[in-house]
Amino acid sequence: MHNKLITLLTFILLSCLFCTSSQAARIKDIAELNGVRTNQLIGYGLITGLASTGDDLKKVLFTRQALYNMLVRQGITVNPEEFEKIKVKNVAAVMVNAVLPPFAKPGSTIDVQVSSIGDAQSLAGGNLLMTPLKGPDGKVYAVAQGPLTIGAFSFGGKSAKAQKNHPTVGRISGGAIIEKAAPGKFAKDGKMQYSLRTADFTTANNMSNTINEKYGAGTAYPIDSATVEVIIPEPFIENKVQFVASIERLRIDTDANARVVVNERTGTIVMGKNVRLSTVAVSHGNLSLIIKESLDVTQPNPLAFGRTVAAPQTEIDIIEDDGQLMVVEEGVSIGAVADALNAIGATPRDLIAIFQAIKVAGAMHGELIVL
Repeated sequence: MHNKLITLLTFILLSCLFCTSSQAARIKDIAELNGVRTNQLIGYGLITGLASTGDDLKKVLFTRQALYNMLVRQGITVNPEEFEKIKVKNVAAVMVNAVLPPFAKPGSTIDVQVSSIGDAQSLAGGNLLMTPLKGPDGKVYAVAQGPLTIGAFSFGGKSAKAQKNHPTVGRISGGAIIEKAAPGKFAKDGKMQYSLRTADFTTANNMSNTINEKYGAGTAYPIDSATVEVIIPEPFIENKVQFVASIERLRIDTDANARVVVNERTGTIVMGKNVRLSTVAVSHGNLSLIIKESLDVTQPNPLAFGRTVAAPQTEIDIIEDDGQLMVVEEGVSIGAVADALNAIGATPRDLIAIFQAIKVAGAMHGELIVL
């Protein structure tokens, strides 16, 4: 019994320690190292081998032009006038996009996303022809080619159709070969800069203090609310990767502005932990308006002149629930706010109206964001 009690107390103590440490976030999860970034690539290509589900060349002119240019580049002589009469339904024009990871080397592969831009019905079973992928600077950084995987189907005739998922968008795993590395350098003149994903002066200061406690005063200092500059210590000048890896593992206390985010379309409400209210009384009552319509038939007497007519009847009922007055004390936590508002039976859409009214009354210490 004594051993079980010791084990239970040890478990509770460790749980408390883990709960405390979980409040801190790793630097790699809240900040990005400048110079280490991804790059977007895009290209225009052709999908072939479709089972009569491709673009209609008579309607999609750019697909017909791309097919003509491809045949000419392959050394096939094509008469432009005769080519316009050709009916081909197994070709589709697509846009190909990919993400070039940082420090990617020539010869390595990346995944590509393929999406139709014509009137193709499905890209199932298609094969992407060699497509150069360009960056924002117009230079080719990768070349994509290969069979397409879409995980969908679309079959049907004139009167019925069966479809699963989205058949005009697909993916090629490892379908692009990198031909050129993107320029990038994360350490210049012995300095590095981290950019916080969410700008905050307190978080930037905490990050700087944590790094200085680990590597000495003056190693890091915040430039603004979103940027922290780090000077590489002398022992790590020749081993920058080890220094960056050690910084990314450091945990810091993050901070954020008190916010309440509401979405009236979906009834979603998200409140931050720092939201506080001044003493305020909230009364809430539902007003329901019920309108019922029915048709009564009016008929003339036997052997009398007249006709049968429909007379609409309308009934209106108004139901108003009793309002409940709830006092929310000053400085309460987010849990107490939720308990107090739930106690008066408010629905999510009612809560949105209540929060807006509390904000107008000046009793909410935080930012109210309505999406």
